[in-house]
Amino acid sequence: MIDKLQNEMLQLSDPQTAVHSTRFFKTNKGDYGEGDKFLGIPVPQIRLVAKKYGDLQLSEAQELIKSQWHEERLLALIILVNQFKKADSLKQKQIYSFYLENTKYINNWDLVDTSARDVVGGYLYTNPEDLMLLEKLSESSSLWERRIAIIATHYFLMKGEPDLTIKIASKLLNDEEDLIQKAAGWMLREMGKRCDRGLLIEFLDNNAQIMSRTTLRYAIEYFDVIDRKKYLNIKPK
Repeated sequence: MIDKLQNEMLQLSDPQTAVHSTRFFKTNKGDYGEGDKFLGIPVPQIRLVAKKYGDLQLSEAQELIKSQWHEERLLALIILVNQFKKADSLKQKQIYSFYLENTKYINNWDLVDTSARDVVGGYLYTNPEDLMLLEKLSESSSLWERRIAIIATHYFLMKGEPDLTIKIASKLLNDEEDLIQKAAGWMLREMGKRCDRGLLIEFLDNNAQIMSRTTLRYAIEYFDVIDRKKYLNIKPK
């Protein structure tokens, strides 16, 4: 199945799209995606391939997740998310464990954002005894594990539960990585949208002076002009 799948992906590849992707995902030396390689396949096409190979085994997903090609890693994650949503509790645990064992290959923001909410967040929502994992990930030296931690809280926001987002976002307020600052701001914005705008305002009133300008701007994106100016005029400590 892997050979057939990879041949199909190769047939969908486009060199011009691949060149654009290497720029978009910052693959130059010193960038967050340094050295990543692209086939040049649009995400909608990858999702169509994922539907065709929905019965992929974890042993086969292991081969894909280690691929040098970004799109093959993304394909593996999309398949795992699709499987997770339909799986029983035992299979969900297997997918979750597989995911955590392979975070070093989930090494770009789109890979995290495609999968962390549903696999990590979805598992922890029904297994709250394991929630300490998110604190551990939020303290990781890996940029991508820290992003997994905050994006996973999105699942809880979708269920109307903001506490975990507040907890993990608070731990990441001083993170120096732009991609973490953006993710934290994004989740705070979602908290205000999906759960309680008052909680977002309270969080901003308590933390606007110490959070990065990037996190702040993302968090207040949907505020009106007057309220946006109010928070942007707060001088950082």
